[in-house]
Amino acid sequence: MQMPSNAVLLRIFTGENDRCGSQPLYEAIVLKAREMHLGGATVLRGPMGFGHSSRLHTAKILRLSEDLPLVIEIVDSEEKINAFLPILDGMMDSGLVTLEKVQVLQYGKQRLGQSTPA
Repeated sequence: MQMPSNAVLLRIFTGENDRCGSQPLYEAIVLKAREMHLGGATVLRGPMGFGHSSRLHTAKILRLSEDLPLVIEIVDSEEKINAFLPILDGMMDSGLVTLEKVQVLQYGKQRLGQSTPA
């Protein structure tokens, strides 16, 4: 799979308890991204956070199950990300979705961009 050096990062903020039908939302998103041959997806679990409701989500030592914040990151070409957005919209009831332009320096063993010295 090829990755353009100028790509887009799709970042989706959601919670562990969010669902798409009977499936966890984060799982449904990652599987759909894979099905659509997007460059890759990563789910990050946060120990604490809050969103539009200002309800604090936090991990406590004595609690086994929490609605902790999750961030799903997907990087690919602008065209492929834009094709994914309507599908994502149909999967989500709430949450935050952001896009930002990124420069991909390496994808797997493929070196793409040139890094500039700091």
